Amino acid sequence: MEYSEGIPELDELVELYDAVHWTAYTDDPDTLRRAVMASTSVHIARDGGHLIGLLRAISDDATIAYVQDLLVRPTHQRRGIGRALMQAFHRRYGHVRQRVLLTDDEPGQGAFYESVGFTRSDAIEGGPLRAFVDLGARATSRPQ
Repeated sequence: MEYSEGIPELDELVELYDAVHWTAYTDDPDTLRRAVMASTSVHIARDGGHLIGLLRAISDDATIAYVQDLLVRPTHQRRGIGRALMQAFHRRYGHVRQRVLLTDDEPGQGAFYESVGFTRSDAIEGGPLRAFVDLGARATSRPQ
């Protein structure tokens, strides 16, 4: 397994995002390319030169670092690759005051993120934090 920072080729990105069924990205490869190119850092995992994992982050490199995407090809999951990518993220942004991510409310994901140092916002000591999200045009319902 090889880990590094860098921008994979577009066809590799589309293939990886397609493997995990993230069609919001694969339906529009140009937007995926722009998003990855504009990321502050992109940590990748390769097996025999083949892209099998990726973590991309957005950060001001001082007060906030946001994990936008973490994905590992299903054939390579549960082998420590996601953990290694998160460790690379923490090494890169350990000096940053807030490290944040949003994810689905699926128990396995929550357990994984807690195991790599994240805390659910509703479990923060001193009172729970609250997150607010505007999903823009992709929102299914919006308050009036």
